[in-house]
Amino acid sequence: MQGSTELPDWNALAGQDDDSLPLLGTALLIARDEYPDLDPAHYDAQAQAHADELRPLVDGIELLPLKMQAINRHLFEELGYTGNHEEYYDPRNSYLNEVFERRLGNPISLAMVQMEVTRRLGLPLEGVSFPGHFLVRMPVGEGVLVMDPFNRGRPLDEDELRERARPHLGGEMPDDEALYRILHPASHRAMLTRMLRNLHGVYADREDWERAVRSADRILKISPDNPEALRDRGLGYFKLGHRHGARADLARYLQLHPHAPDASSLHERLVELNSGTGRPH
Repeated sequence: MQGSTELPDWNALAGQDDDSLPLLGTALLIARDEYPDLDPAHYDAQAQAHADELRPLVDGIELLPLKMQAINRHLFEELGYTGNHEEYYDPRNSYLNEVFERRLGNPISLAMVQMEVTRRLGLPLEGVSFPGHFLVRMPVGEGVLVMDPFNRGRPLDEDELRERARPHLGGEMPDDEALYRILHPASHRAMLTRMLRNLHGVYADREDWERAVRSADRILKISPDNPEALRDRGLGYFKLGHRHGARADLARYLQLHPHAPDASSLHERLVELNSGTGRPH
């Protein structure tokens, strides 16, 4: 997005390769749903200013881990970007314009800022869809440097990574192969989908079904036939009384995912919808 003030078109995103999806531009496009007057050039300029301020320092450092340490110090200590531990489920943590303005975010939005600034400095920082909190990684020699953007970019060693993953793996400690798979780089599409799923979860918990449906719908703009998004949009449509949309989405979900754990309850919901007896509640 550097040098451009145009946001991508929702209708063109589905056909783009995973990593050709513009990360910053699409994240700001998500934010524009909530902030229609958002000026993308303003946030593009903020990311560029962060990179420009860092460039003389980073260019003078030889080793990649030390370059990354300098970037993190600037972003998280000098500029004050930090994880919003007090109000983790505040939807503003997922809107990138708010993250730039408030310097507060959740793991994935802070990772996007960190990745965007680092990309403009020519360094290879990647996202990691780690269980629980989103992380970032930088290839270093034969291995990777893994960092936690929600906690000021703190590096994480193998032991801590295994302990963090363990509760999400049924209590099993991941071996080297499992940990390697978990630390595989996330595509831009996966990152943007995770951001939208976070928003859907926040709005569904608040029973804000208009915004919950919007979040699921945006996932489907990026990944048509995403099963979870079809289910979530269908259930949101049901809550809003949009029977036709609910029927179409839930039927498509069951077609794609016939043996899903929730298939039986959704079949019952479809019977209600088709018989005209179902009522939003």
